[in-house]
Amino acid sequence: MKSSKVEKRMKVERLEDLNIWQRARKMTQEIYTITEKPKFSKDYALKDQIRRAGVSVMSNIAEGFERGSNKEFVQFLYIAKGSIGEVRSQLYVALD
Repeated sequence: MKSSKVEKRMKVERLEDLNIWQRARKMTQEIYTITEKPKFSKDYALKDQIRRAGVSVMSNIAEGFERGSNKEFVQFLYIAKGSIGEVRSQLYVALD
């Protein structure tokens, strides 16, 4: 007997249960680790900016989730997506 998609869905009640937030948290941890390396840590402006962008991803997911409406959550996910682009761009700056 097949279970329906509805039965497989789990209602997320806590921010910490969101896979996307967990992944953003992991990314932010990795950013902090990478930016402590000697070559990266000396570029204070880039180090601070990429850290802020990483934290922004987590924060916007959290804020959107806590707003309680799907419409606002989606809006904040788009903002978080923008911050992901910022992180990616800053990593290219560091690579170059």
